[in-house]
Amino acid sequence: MTSDAGAPQQELPGMARAGVAQSRAKAAATRERRLVEAEPAERDPIARVLVDVGPAHLDRVFDYVVPAAMDAEARPGVRVKVRFAGKEADGFLLERTATSDHTGRLQNLRRVVSGEAVLAPEIAALAAEVAERYAGTRTDVLRLAVPPRHATVEKEEPLARVEVRSDPAEAAAAWADHEHGGAFLRRLAQGAAPRAVWNPPPGAAWPQLLAHAALTARGGVVLCLPDHKDVARVSAALTALAGPDSHAVLTADTGPARRYRAFLSVARGARRIVVGTRAAAFAPVHDLALVAIWDDGDDLHAEPRAPYPHTREVLLLRAEAARAAVLIGGMSRSVEADHVVRAGWAHDLLPTRAAVRAVRVEVAGASDFDLARDPLARASRMPRQVHDLIRDALAVGPVLVSTPRRGYAASLACERCRTPARCAACAGPLAQTGPTTPPSCRWCGTAEPAWRCGTCGHRGLRAPVVGESRTAEELGRSFPGAAVRISGGEHVLTEVPDRPGIVVATPGAEPVAVGGYAGVVVLDTWLSLARTDLRTDEEAVRRWSAAIALARPGGRAVLVGDPAHPALQALVRWDPAGFAAREADQRREAHLPPASRLATITGSPGAVDDVLVLLEAPEGAEILGPVPIDEETCRVVVRVPRARGSALSQSLGAVQRSRAARKLDPVRIQVDPPSLD
Repeated sequence: MTSDAGAPQQELPGMARAGVAQSRAKAAATRERRLVEAEPAERDPIARVLVDVGPAHLDRVFDYVVPAAMDAEARPGVRVKVRFAGKEADGFLLERTATSDHTGRLQNLRRVVSGEAVLAPEIAALAAEVAERYAGTRTDVLRLAVPPRHATVEKEEPLARVEVRSDPAEAAAAWADHEHGGAFLRRLAQGAAPRAVWNPPPGAAWPQLLAHAALTARGGVVLCLPDHKDVARVSAALTALAGPDSHAVLTADTGPARRYRAFLSVARGARRIVVGTRAAAFAPVHDLALVAIWDDGDDLHAEPRAPYPHTREVLLLRAEAARAAVLIGGMSRSVEADHVVRAGWAHDLLPTRAAVRAVRVEVAGASDFDLARDPLARASRMPRQVHDLIRDALAVGPVLVSTPRRGYAASLACERCRTPARCAACAGPLAQTGPTTPPSCRWCGTAEPAWRCGTCGHRGLRAPVVGESRTAEELGRSFPGAAVRISGGEHVLTEVPDRPGIVVATPGAEPVAVGGYAGVVVLDTWLSLARTDLRTDEEAVRRWSAAIALARPGGRAVLVGDPAHPALQALVRWDPAGFAAREADQRREAHLPPASRLATITGSPGAVDDVLVLLEAPEGAEILGPVPIDEETCRVVVRVPRARGSALSQSLGAVQRSRAARKLDPVRIQVDPPSLD
């Protein structure tokens, strides 16, 4: 009896599940039938939808019918759900039309996800331009442009619109150190569209200058910065001038809710000024009047995801379409910024000579004059000029010491014969992580406490390249009364107080000193110039000038290196425009960007060969390679004159679509990559 009575009870859960599944299937079928039988909207019943699907050959608009029940919500720019290839897919409704070119039967929209119009028409057009420029797809661009939906945020009370303006007298006074600063501001205030490449003097409060320009513009403003530290500085400047509600901040590290809230405040017109990182270039500000980018040479402006657009190029495309003002700023100048000045598309916005002389920059190196004063200057990592500057500057404020390597002793060599120290187990390079730790291999981690030189048998070690920790240790011994702090790696300082002390930092991790540094030292410049890269000298000048710019007016800066090197000489003169022009001339002679347009094709040898067979390269194209990257990957570089850059991008896009339709092995195509390493 027990077993007979229990049998049906054991089958009930399975039967219940089957019943639930049948009920859901019937409900879904009913909804599908109602959707199919739904009457279309009376006015403009056709919705043109960009469906979020991956393959490049499907990067086009598809037509769907708008049911009458969705007529009010199905507006251009909203997110929708559609039926595509037998599955439900996401998409953006781009526009409504009365008719369709499709001769067959059209499916209905399945659902309007939200009535919030998050894709403005100008941003949709910009996404199409960027996708064509970088041989990518619009859906990939829109993933960068439109943040993921946050339903809870959409239900919140909309922010009130805030109107903010700059004080003309205060803005003019702030820009007084620039020869044409007043004219640039007047043009902005008149609603004109001036275009300038801006290089402020060392010690300038550039976040405040950028904030004044944004507040002066008569319309929407987009300010793009390399990282969250710069965003915070500009945001603080805008808050000080116009209050906390004067702008919206768009960065990836603010979290999904805050980011979407800021995005909606801009899309709804409540905020006209946007400050952010790469994605802010696509912010849907109303009545765009000014786009600005700071430090466009920083590689953080290059998007690491397909189709790999650069913030500067996105902003220039956007400004051209909206006829907006452009401000490309930085302590140094990229060759791309120099190109737009040479082409006459933009003008120089440079400081007066008096402002440039406010910070004295010099080089401590092995010139004849230096050797006469200090015979050991040729071999010294910190010549006497460095110690003199640090001693004098510590009497009045903090000192910044910039060193290009992290760690303690990044490499070791024999103290006697200078032979590089190698691991006995794997022949890898030895390094030292601290003053009390034994040397160990950077490859396999094996410790070598009893290391002996294989060439001369000597046991002593020296450190030809030292990191910020060893540098701080040496400075602590040389200046025992000074507090020494380190900024780099996982411990990056944001700000230091205005009191005597030494800050040792790696490039990009230099904290801002309240009131500015009394002295700045840049060590081991030879190491930064030893990289094998297309932008070696340009990147070195960019990093050094960013460090020197943190000095206060009246401060001093010393670079340790070869006084005759053009990069160091450019900093002594504080001539970023002249140095960029020199670099551009050399690039032009070598047929390198920006004088030409480059594209790299990376993938398996077979896939790369297939691309080259399909590619209809423009006239004058040069194909360099293939060059092996590793055992399974190779790379080809395609170079064309700049005038044929658009044709190259279009040809590469056509190849991507053709290969995607045939489901061939993917390749990585980058147009104008930031570097070729």
